[in-house]
Amino acid sequence: MQVGIDSFAAAHDESSRAISPSDRLRNLIEEIELADQVGLDSFGIGEHHRAEFLDSAPAVILGAAAARTQRIRLTSAVAVLSAIDPVRLFQSFATLDLLSQGRAEMVVGRGSFVEAFPLFGLRLEDYDALFAENLDLLLKIREHEHVHWSGKHRAPLTGQGVYPRPVQNPLPIWLGVGGTPQSFARAGLLGLPLMVAIIGGETRRFRPLIDLYREAGERAGHPPDRLAVGVHSLGYVAATTQTAADEFFPGYARAIGDIGKERGWPPPTRAGFDAQRGPYGALLIGDPDEVTEKIMRHSEALGGISRITFQMNAASLPHAKLMKAIEMLGTRVAPALRNEASVATPAP
Repeated sequence: MQVGIDSFAAAHDESSRAISPSDRLRNLIEEIELADQVGLDSFGIGEHHRAEFLDSAPAVILGAAAARTQRIRLTSAVAVLSAIDPVRLFQSFATLDLLSQGRAEMVVGRGSFVEAFPLFGLRLEDYDALFAENLDLLLKIREHEHVHWSGKHRAPLTGQGVYPRPVQNPLPIWLGVGGTPQSFARAGLLGLPLMVAIIGGETRRFRPLIDLYREAGERAGHPPDRLAVGVHSLGYVAATTQTAADEFFPGYARAIGDIGKERGWPPPTRAGFDAQRGPYGALLIGDPDEVTEKIMRHSEALGGISRITFQMNAASLPHAKLMKAIEMLGTRVAPALRNEASVATPAP
């Protein structure tokens, strides 16, 4: 199983909302560099267009990281495909693939925020249609250097070349999904690997949707090894479970509470947070051994997962604590998961 980290490039830490954005991005590059050094498999940068985050141009951040890393895969998490031109998205990540010598990936999805629509002159009522059309075009561009395509929301392509072409052929594209059955089925029909955002509730409740994905993929004729499943979760590791929970909760409560005010959610409570840290809850928060055991439990409940990614900076933790957590993920959690996988799946 691959282990990675996703970041939304929080513009502030737990103590200050006035910290220098330049310093935050410098720290983020150091975190990606450390993740590479300790052997983690992927690092993803989200896409938001809000004051709380510095990730409106994820490919730029990942390009800076490419120059400082050697083996870690660099990915979007997620690219908001409904609100971006697929040609420019492909060009950005093909360039990243060249800079990183074949380590770029995309996770594309609809995103859970809507600020990009008015910002780029798009209509929110076209949310679903834009995503479907842009995904179709993105996959055509990946497959063909010269593209013939027409749709409703963008000027047609009549054989123009899209450059540069990436090192990897094909450039990996994952479909990022939440809880909509149609999204799971679409990923299966297209034979795209699936990245499931599970940030609340019981992880095992997603099993029927993942089964739907696999069944749709098999019916469409895609081999099982193409139907990979990844899980994106809020998570954090520290020396003890109590320390991890106590350090993560204040920033978590602030971030979830702020979003909740916009969406009508009740404010988060420590009791609810602790329940989510239980054996079946979505939060991956604890010491390295406990978190490893929980990931294995989740993988079994979901029929096997290929990648787990931790979203740690939702809690706006300071740089030093994130660095220590990254070190433990790379030296304790990832090796244990790989060893478990090798035991469970003997070599042929």
